[in-house]
Amino acid sequence: MAKKAVDTLFVKSKVREYIKGKGCNTSGDVIDGDSLNSRIVELLDKAVARAKANGRKTVQEKDL
Repeated sequence: MAKKAVDTLFVKSKVREYIKGKGCNTSGDVIDGDSLNSRIVELLDKAVARAKANGRKTVQEKDL
């Protein structure tokens, strides 16, 4: 079963700004590729699963 496409869950300009503030440039594939968004989705999916496993519908900071 193929994974459903997910909208971008981050602000591209903020990512570029953060990386620039660390003294580096940002490759276009970091911003326009699927890798960063996939990592965010993975983190959020795990947090949702943890909240549900603990009998909650609310994802909390401790779930991250």
